[in-house]
Amino acid sequence: MTRWGGMDIEDLRRKMEAAAAAMDFETASRLRDQISVLRGGGDVADTAGLTRQQPGAMGLGTSQQRMTPPPGWVKPKKPDPMTKGRKR
Repeated sequence: MTRWGGMDIEDLRRKMEAAAAAMDFETASRLRDQISVLRGGGDVADTAGLTRQQPGAMGLGTSQQRMTPPPGWVKPKKPDPMTKGRKR
């Protein structure tokens, strides 16, 4: 029997189902994550720091966070389109 914080998976599952029935989906999802860690063999896993990725926290199609320019950075001027590709 796998235990986490004095509770086994069945206790966590019952609490998860009760939270979902009470429309407390955040608690239910946290408990679901704890159950999946325990089922994966995480007997000594600390699940207190598990959080889900928030929408908009990451760039589209990437796993890197949005970059912010360093202080004092100035955006360069756009080139003049009338001189593009012009030879002298």
